[in-house]
Amino acid sequence: MTVSIRDVATLAGVSVGTVSNVLNRPDAVSAASVERVNSAIETLGYVRNDAARQLRAGISTTVGFVALDGRNPFFADVVAGAENEATSRGLALLHGNSDEDAARESLYIDLFEQQMVRGLLIAPFGDVTARLKRLRARGIPSVLIDRFSGDGSVSSVSVDSVAGGRLAAEHLLERGRRRIAFVGGGFDIRQVTDRLAGARSAVDNSEHTATLEVVPTHAMTVEEGVSAGRRLLARERRDRPDAVFAANDLLALGLLQSLVVDGRMLVPHEIAVVGFDDISFAAAAAVPLTSVRQPSALIGGTAMRILLDEALDPDRPTRQTVFSPQLIARASTSGGMP
Repeated sequence: MTVSIRDVATLAGVSVGTVSNVLNRPDAVSAASVERVNSAIETLGYVRNDAARQLRAGISTTVGFVALDGRNPFFADVVAGAENEATSRGLALLHGNSDEDAARESLYIDLFEQQMVRGLLIAPFGDVTARLKRLRARGIPSVLIDRFSGDGSVSSVSVDSVAGGRLAAEHLLERGRRRIAFVGGGFDIRQVTDRLAGARSAVDNSEHTATLEVVPTHAMTVEEGVSAGRRLLARERRDRPDAVFAANDLLALGLLQSLVVDGRMLVPHEIAVVGFDDISFAAAAAVPLTSVRQPSALIGGTAMRILLDEALDPDRPTRQTVFSPQLIARASTSGGMP
């Protein structure tokens, strides 16, 4: 049976108001009353319902975060950056993984709305603009992660993925690669289409005669990277690309596994590989991976600061913060052509 604050008051021989004061303003209560109430709490095993108290007060000490892919270390680092900022302000971060599933994403938004969190950070899969506007009307601000706000109605923190895709392709072209494959998907994810657009722009505007083909994947996972690598290995050697730009590092690491271990291709001499995100595993790969770096922890911390500013001042204008990507060259592209 749940123990209530009234049960504590009865056992301690004081009023409900006195118990409430002991819990919230002990300096306003005599030492004897504090001792009796604390003794009753210990005896009964009473646990205060902070969630209900916060809802009544209209102030929550929690912030929600919905990640696009919780298995991707990039999002783990973004969450860590947001959490560090939250805990420094005495707040807790609750986060869920939509796993690129619109229904699951909607479920988490509903749950955080019901909990009346202080605010919501979200790396969206579907179009959530209408939902976020409704949250804002209820006093729950939100900030988009790794995505632009189309109409500027919601603040966002992201990296210029078009520029990142351009950096990756230009690097490969500078290394003498002319048959580039872009590996990624699904193409309903804005980051994927932006990275492809940047790579295509670099190839189309190159002074060299080069081609860019698309090798689609169903998801952005290591397993899908392995599968894409096997499809490339199934081709005749003359029909294989001499470089691959993967839409994220997980795909790139799967490609490396397939090409090097299964296909015994020399990376980068036969085929160069570039990823995106620069997760911690990129530098530790068997062939250290060249990658386009996103400042993941900075993205999370910045988004949290913007969110809490808007929670304090609901009339504050929304902000669109865009960081520049950086190409980190490693062994997977450092060799010359054979």
